[in-house]
Amino acid sequence: MKSDLDTTFSALADPTRRAILARLAKDGEVTAGDLAAPFSMSAPAISRHLKVLEGAQLIDRKTSAQFRVLSLNPEGFKAASDWLNEYRKYWEDQLGALADYLNKIQQPGDRNDGNNTKSGKSKSSRTRSKKRGR
Repeated sequence: MKSDLDTTFSALADPTRRAILARLAKDGEVTAGDLAAPFSMSAPAISRHLKVLEGAQLIDRKTSAQFRVLSLNPEGFKAASDWLNEYRKYWEDQLGALADYLNKIQQPGDRNDGNNTKSGKSKSSRTRSKKRGR
């Protein structure tokens, strides 16, 4: 049996289903017919996508007269959101450490581009001075 997280990510893996969710997020409640209109696929194909989203508890379906109205189910996204937040903390820590490191190595005066020496003169200016006898 798949976990809620597996079911959620499996449902989100399909671009058509993500487009359906985006439309519901933008428009709120939408009838199944209106939701299917922009897609160039058969009604049974859209129905299968909706069943997958329902099975993952990402959408709710209610019947109003002869219409089936669909809406997002925020609770269905909770498991995925919680899982992603754990990794967000990890990556923020990692990126913060990288930013600190980059700031440290880019401090003025700490750069070593191969031409700076302890005397403050570049290698090429020392060579020119030696050739002139200075």
